[in-house]
Formats: sequence, structure tokens, C-alpha cells
Amino acid sequence: MALKYHQQIISDLLEDSNGGLLILSSGLSLAKLIASLLILHSPSQGTLLLLLSPAAQSLKSRIIHYISSLDSPTPTEITADLPANQRYSLYTSGSPFFITPRILIVDLLTQRIPVSSLAGIFILNAHSISETSTEAFIIRIVKSLNSSAYIRAFSDRPQAMVSGFAKTERTMRALFLRKIHLWPRFQLDVSQELEREPPEVVDIRVSMSNYMVGIQKAIIEVMDACLKEMKKTNKVDVDDLTVESGLFKSFDEIVRRQLDPIWHTLGKRTKQLVSDLKTLRKLLDYLVRYDAVSFLKFLDTLRVSESYRSVWLFAESSYKIFDFAKKRVYRLVKASDVKSKEHVKNKSGKKRNSKGETDSVEAVGGETATNVATGVVVEEVLEEAPKWKVLREILEETQEERLKQAFSEEDNSDNNGIVLVACKDERSCMQLEDCITNNPQKVMREEWEMYLLSKIELRSMQTPQKKKQKTPKGFGILDGVVPVTTIQNSEGSSVGRQEHEALMAAASSIRKLGKTTDMASGNNNPEPHVDKASCTKGKAKKDPTSLRRSLRSCNKKTTNSKPEILPGPENEEKANEASTSAPQEANAVRPSGAKKLPPVHFYALESDQPILDILKPSVIIVYHPDMGFVRELEVYKAENPLRKLKVYFIFYDESTEVQKFEASIRRENEAFESLIRQKSSMIIPVDQV
Repeated sequence: MALKYHQQIISDLLEDSNGGLLILSSGLSLAKLIASLLILHSPSQGTLLLLLSPAAQSLKSRIIHYISSLDSPTPTEITADLPANQRYSLYTSGSPFFITPRILIVDLLTQRIPVSSLAGIFILNAHSISETSTEAFIIRIVKSLNSSAYIRAFSDRPQAMVSGFAKTERTMRALFLRKIHLWPRFQLDVSQELEREPPEVVDIRVSMSNYMVGIQKAIIEVMDACLKEMKKTNKVDVDDLTVESGLFKSFDEIVRRQLDPIWHTLGKRTKQLVSDLKTLRKLLDYLVRYDAVSFLKFLDTLRVSESYRSVWLFAESSYKIFDFAKKRVYRLVKASDVKSKEHVKNKSGKKRNSKGETDSVEAVGGETATNVATGVVVEEVLEEAPKWKVLREILEETQEERLKQAFSEEDNSDNNGIVLVACKDERSCMQLEDCITNNPQKVMREEWEMYLLSKIELRSMQTPQKKKQKTPKGFGILDGVVPVTTIQNSEGSSVGRQEHEALMAAASSIRKLGKTTDMASGNNNPEPHVDKASCTKGKAKKDPTSLRRSLRSCNKKTTNSKPEILPGPENEEKANEASTSAPQEANAVRPSGAKKLPPVHFYALESDQPILDILKPSVIIVYHPDMGFVRELEVYKAENPLRKLKVYFIFYDESTEVQKFEASIRRENEAFESLIRQKSSMIIPVDQV
């Protein structure tokens, strides 16, 4: 281990022959610690070592990666596909194995495991252990048959270890452990080592648009109203019911843990409030993560699926969420105004099909021609995410700095040129890649076309079932006094009907334009060929799902700046080759006249892969801030003190994104402080066998 505090943790764990519980801060390389302990295990001693990993696939892949990087034999996984006699031969080999609790408990009860030769068991998810869990049952059987076997439990989620009454103490009793090791980020040895050679950090605060601010404010108001409704039930702890705690997934666990014993006695309104708070948290997250069209589409989905069940839809501020979300995408204008503007433009310039024109003008023209009877047409707004422009500026600035360094003949031997952009999920990575290789307005246009086409498909699917649908009645805040209409009969008002017909007219014009372009391209290009033009104007426009699929395939064929990192040592060589060669082609499809950008690799944080050790980037852009990834950056820089590292953090100013990031650090520190106090007064039996 390169870092001294890692070495200290390993020595502390090895001192106690009975094992112990290690609780580490998120992002401080738990996988490397476990990998080092596995390397120290010698199979020549003929002792068996088992690693219980129920669902920690990402942690398992990281452990395998670190062990294989040191040219050591990696642990294999015992699955249910292996026959019983083959599993028995593996157990007697004395090597470490990954195994699920379900397989292990079966082999223990059928006496297929030589428990007498078992050296120890690693518990990789100590935060999910309880007295009634399968892991606790396994440890109880093992300790009754072999009291000398050690148990080492690991967790990098300290918040989960303080949830509930005496959670840590009960976990240690269930695992027959007497010693706990706490290593928070603010521990002196950790903080000194990580802050000795810190990376260069640039904190960029981006202002949200006025509509985004309005949506965020409305969601928080609705969330606060739902929390007040839940407090009236007197069933949950009022201290936990805050808007800040509602930003995290753990809020659902807290509420459900308090309500589970009496869940069958609760009314529909209380149960629905729990579900609504989860939905509102998603809305806050999606507001800063996705584009305006995707956010509006998600809202439409909620309106259809939760229209008569949800309580939050009847809150006072809920209408603002839908209204502002629409204004970010489109607005309704009089057909006469649009027609007069186009008439003046054609009369003065007579350049309808000039270079500056885009497909949106043609689409608006089609909408005006087909929708004069209703009096209104849809005018596109397509508000871009404010972070998109900032991301492009950072990439351009990075390329300019590298050109200056090249002219100054500075030593850049450790710089491989790759810029790593960390996003929350794979969808964000694909969209951002499309934004920097194409015009962002074109990306928004494609999303808008898919949104309209999905409305046509939804309408065609709902039409045959129109007679069978009944008008449900609402409950919750309205208590069923006012009936809630479905999406079919919500068009009763003249404004709603005009808006719906205008959207249908716009969708029809896009579909006709797609068919016309498809026929023209079929006559001119008889041979099949995939390029960017066919992605945006071909058959895929008839089906929004196939359109997205075609766009993804085109992006992969034109630029491979986002290589796929697959778990397992057998794919690491391929990942390294892809990460070093493919990003160099990222500028090949950039529009003419645009500034040259450096090779970019987009990384989804949810994949939880050891991307830093694989790519070794010199510039990292944290597009969606995450506390665990920030810690990984600190550890990576501490392990490579001579490597230059520049990190950009992009936050939405005065947003829940900043509040959630700061609150996650504060909650982890508070969890460790609580654990330190519990450790000083914890009562553990000396002999639990």
C-alpha cells in the first residue's frame, strides 16, 4: 500500500486474531484494503478464506482489478452452477473465494465445507447486517464449529451504521466481534496525508435559469407541504422530517423503518405521502441532471401514472412545476403572429432555405399551415442546460493551455492528454458526448422531436381504450371531494384542448418531414449507410425509442471517446487500449468552425469502476459532484504526488445540488462522531459462543 494510513489500517486488523469491524469514510479505497489483505493470505497454509458478497458487484470488480494489477492470483467466484463435488474440491484448495450467503448457508448445512480448515470470513456489507440476516446465521454456525476462525467486516457507509437504535453494537454482537476500527476523513493521519499534495481545484458556480429556480422553489414548497401533512399523523419522528434529509435516499429507509411495524394500520394518505416524497426527491435530482425536454417528459409520465393517487399534485405550488417546465421547452403563440412574421421574413430576405435556417423553422411553418383552425401554434424554446456551455468553455480552455505548454516545451511526459468528465449516469454521459461533438441546439431538437412523436404514439395507444376508462376520484388533501380527470378528459378546457391540438400538429409535421426525408434519402442513396444525417432525418424519427437507439449507434460509429470499462481482469487490457486510442477520434465529427477540443472520456459514477487507475487523467471535470468520487480523487493524487492533476467542479449556484453535496459531508462527519461516542460506551460480551 502506497499510503501510510492504509498500512496502519491493515496492521490494526491483523493484530486481532478474532477479527474486527472496519468503518471507513466513503471513497478512501476500501477495495484496495481488502485486496491487500487477500494478497497477504497464503493458500499454501491450506486454510480457506471466504468473501461474502451478496450484491456488491462493483466492489468485487474493484478488488479483482487491484489484485490483478499486482500480478497476484485473483479470487474466483463460487456460483450455484458448480456441482456439489466441484465446490467441495474448491473449498479444500485453501484459496480465497467470492461466495453469496445463499450458497454458503446451503453448503454449511449440508456439511460440504471443511469448517475446521476455515481461516476466516470477510463480510463486505457490514452496514446491512442484522440479527436476523443470513450472514449472522452463517457466522453463528461457523463460530459453533470453529471458534478460531476470524471474522472481518467492512463498511464505507457510516451513515447506515448509526441508523436505528444501537445499530453498530447489535451488528458486532451478530458477527461475534469485539473490536471496531473507525477511520473517518477528518482523522489526523488521513487528513495530513491527503492534504500534503492536493490537486489544483477550480470551483465553478453556474447560475440556473429563472425557470429552473422557479421549479426548484416550487418542488421544495410541495415537499415541505407533504412533510407537514406527514407530521400530523404522529407516527414518525419529527426531527427526521426535514427538507434536507428528504434529499437523500436514506430518508425513505428512515421513514419506512419507523412505519414498518404499523404499516398495515396506516391510511392511504400516509402511505401515499411516503411515495410522494420519493417522487419529489427524484424531481429535484432530475432538474439539475437532465435537459429540459427529458424533465418535461418525466413530468408527463408522472401526471399519467399518479394523477389520481398522488397527494403532491394537489398542493398549492404543484402547478408551477408543470407550468415552468413547459415554458423551458415551448410556448403557445397565435398562428396569425407567426404567419405574419414569416411573411415579413420571406418578403424582405427571401432566403427561406439559406444556411442560417434549421429544421425548426420548417417545422413551425408546417404547424402554422396545419393548425390555423385552432388559432395557436407551438413555438419552440428548447432551453439548454446552463452547464453545457460551461463544459465546452472548460474543454476549450484546457486545449489552449496544452497548446501553450507545447510551445513552451514544458515536460508533459506524465500527461496522456485525456480529460475525464464524471457524470451521474450513463444517459448523461451519452448526451454530453453528443453536445460536445454536435451543436447543443441540435441535441435539444432531437429530444424535442422524440417528445412530440411519443405523444402521437401515446395517443394512438389510448384511443381504443377510451370507452373503458372511468373517471377516478382523488384522495389525500382533497379527500375525494373533487374528481381528478385523467389525461384523456383533462383537455376539457379550451386552453388545454388548443395546446394539445397544437402539439399534435407539430408532431404530425415532424412525422411528415421524416417520411419525406426518408423517401428522398432512399432515392439518392440506395445502398445502406449510417451517418449523422441518417440518424436525425431517417426512419428513426417515426419511433422515438428507435431514434434514440439509432443515435447511440451512430455516436459509437463516429466517435468512441467513451470506451466501455468492463469488470474483470480479462477486459482491463481492452479497456486500456480503448481509453487511450478511441478518445483521439473525438474531434473527427466536430462541426466546422468550432474550436478544437482535447480527447474526452465520459465516466458514469454509477458504474463504480477504477477509472482513475486505468486512464490516469491529468484533467478531471466533475460534472455531477459526488462525495465518494471526490475522496477517490484525493487518494489518487496522494498516491501519485508527482503527477499534475487539475480538477474542475461544476455546481449550480444556490441549488439543492450544492446543498446535497455539503449535507452529505456533514452527515458523514456526524455519523462518525456518533460512532466515536458509541465506541466509548459500547458493551460487548467477552465470550459470545
